[in-house]
Amino acid sequence: MTTPPLDSAWDLHPQVSVRPEPFGALLYHFGTRKLSFLKDRALLAAVEGLAGSATLRDAFSRAGIGDADMPRYQLALGTLAVSQMVIERQQ
Repeated sequence: MTTPPLDSAWDLHPQVSVRPEPFGALLYHFGTRKLSFLKDRALLAAVEGLAGSATLRDAFSRAGIGDADMPRYQLALGTLAVSQMVIERQQ
């Protein structure tokens, strides 16, 4: 599993749709036909804030994720990257 660097920039893949649900959200990738469940509202807020954030650290901070919790969320985002739900932004 990949741990994305906090100072890198990420985006939701253009073929991914986010559907909010009472438990969090469903992410569906129209290209790969994969489905992911986000059961953590802070992770959902971070994923939704990726496009408007200069770095992953910024997206996490805006979602209310503190420094001590960032490694756990980095792992979660790495899982989303492996399944192509999120992609690293090209500078």
